[in-house]
Amino acid sequence: MSVFLLDNSLSFPHPSLACEDGLLAVGGDLSPKRLILAYSNGIFPWFEQGEEIFWWAPNPRYIVEIETYKPSKNLLKLIKNDKFTVKFNVDFERIIENCAKISRKDQVGTWIGNDMIKAYSELHKLGFVMCIGVYYYNELVGGLYGVELKQVFCGESMFHTMSDAGNVAFYYLIEYCKQKDIKIIDAQMETENMRKYGGHYISFDEYQKYLFS
Repeated sequence: MSVFLLDNSLSFPHPSLACEDGLLAVGGDLSPKRLILAYSNGIFPWFEQGEEIFWWAPNPRYIVEIETYKPSKNLLKLIKNDKFTVKFNVDFERIIENCAKISRKDQVGTWIGNDMIKAYSELHKLGFVMCIGVYYYNELVGGLYGVELKQVFCGESMFHTMSDAGNVAFYYLIEYCKQKDIKIIDAQMETENMRKYGGHYISFDEYQKYLFS
């Protein structure tokens, strides 16, 4: 299939028209309206700073089901001991900047450039992006952020600079999703962390049922 070139109109081709690797379209912008339209239809941006904006709609989709996530006994013990302090929707810019700086296996550079930081900071102010920060003696040592839809939390990125801080952030994300009646975390693509948390693939058709319920 061909990759679609976006113009200034606020629209996307149908996600079913994406290439085999999930790439759907190129171009457009990162305005709040376009980003909200994209995520509401199972589409997300992923590109490196300085490149054109690439829009993706992978099929199948890698997700974590809220009800099937099982924290380890060690993690539950850590939570109970209150080693870390956890805050919601505080220090968003510090959290996303830390996500951008953390080096990752098999990744050169970062896809969270200045344009992405600016765009998601604006979405956070508008209430569409949620973040969790994990603190050790008031020092930010872990966290995550993502786009919140009705039954889907689109996980964008997470980081940790201290052992277990990332796992603690994810545990509290699960608890948050339970309170909000969110059914799945959209990991977008398979990663080592998401495998550890019980991630698995579902078809895009099944994924859309969560989006449109």
